[in-house]
Amino acid sequence: MAIVQLRHDTDGRAYYRRRLAEGKPPLEALRALKRRLSDVVYRQMLADAKRLETGPGEHTGRL
Repeated sequence: MAIVQLRHDTDGRAYYRRRLAEGKPPLEALRALKRRLSDVVYRQMLADAKRLETGPGEHTGRL
C-alpha cells in the first residue's frame, strides 16, 4: 500500500517527501508512511466496528 502511494501523486507521497525534507533517511521516511497508513486503516476498522456494534476483530453473528 505504501509503495503504491509513492508511485502516484497522493497525500502519501507528499508525506514521504516531507519526511525526507526533514532529513530522515529514505527507509525511515517509508517506515513513517507505513505507520501513518496503518493508523488510518485501524481508525477505519474502529469506526466500522462501532457502527456495527462490535469490537475490533469481532463479528456480529449476522450474515
